[in-house]
Amino acid sequence: MPFLDLPLHRIHYRVDGPVEAPWLTFCNSLGTDLHMWDAQVDALAAQFRILRYDRRGHGQSSAPPGAYSVADLGADVLALWDHLGVERSHFCGLSIGGLTGQWLGLHAGARLRTLTVAATAAKIGTAESWQARIAQVEQDGLQPLRAGTAERWFTPAFAAAQPAVVDDILQRFVATRVAGYIGCCHAVATADFRGALAGITVPTLAIAGDDDPVCPPSDLAAIAAGVAQGQAIAVPGRHICNLESAGAFTDALAAHLR
Repeated sequence: MPFLDLPLHRIHYRVDGPVEAPWLTFCNSLGTDLHMWDAQVDALAAQFRILRYDRRGHGQSSAPPGAYSVADLGADVLALWDHLGVERSHFCGLSIGGLTGQWLGLHAGARLRTLTVAATAAKIGTAESWQARIAQVEQDGLQPLRAGTAERWFTPAFAAAQPAVVDDILQRFVATRVAGYIGCCHAVATADFRGALAGITVPTLAIAGDDDPVCPPSDLAAIAAGVAQGQAIAVPGRHICNLESAGAFTDALAAHLR
């Protein structure tokens, strides 16, 4: 398993696909690991050199101490790209991964071929709601959040039809390091790109889950309208729409990458 060792932490990553193919980087949601993209990798690895990684404090990556910022998360991507010799990459991020993508679009746009952001917003939630989440997790850990997370992430119909898929990602959620989860909650709480979207000039696709209670389609439409070259679509499902509507999500992404 490859790791990138940085001064304060190490990042676990995985590369799939042909060496000569264009790069495509996937960035996970909060409380998940790189396996949330398995369906997309299975469909796209013949055409792209795919980089997935566990965000700091998630999966097999370590958790540096303290609160994180979205700039810290973006810097981790740039460090991985530099380590692997990636000059330019397509980028697809969901939720906090979409915040990371917006930061890259603003601060490292020359490194991007295209940008896809899913189930995200220019600002997700309020500082107060995230502080309440942080306090709850500090006191009780992640297990008590499992049921509510399942409701936000998946429709009841999908949960009933694909219980093994839902159980797998929720097990990964509760296994996330508390310090890493809280550090990333700080990053979400402080990220706000509402006044800056026009600075994202790379072609951008914004994908919503049509029943997402966390980041509804209007949030993705606002991103698409705010960037220089944006389009928005919705696929069936709630927050983890790349799993709930894997085929439709991958088709939309593939068309954008072309």
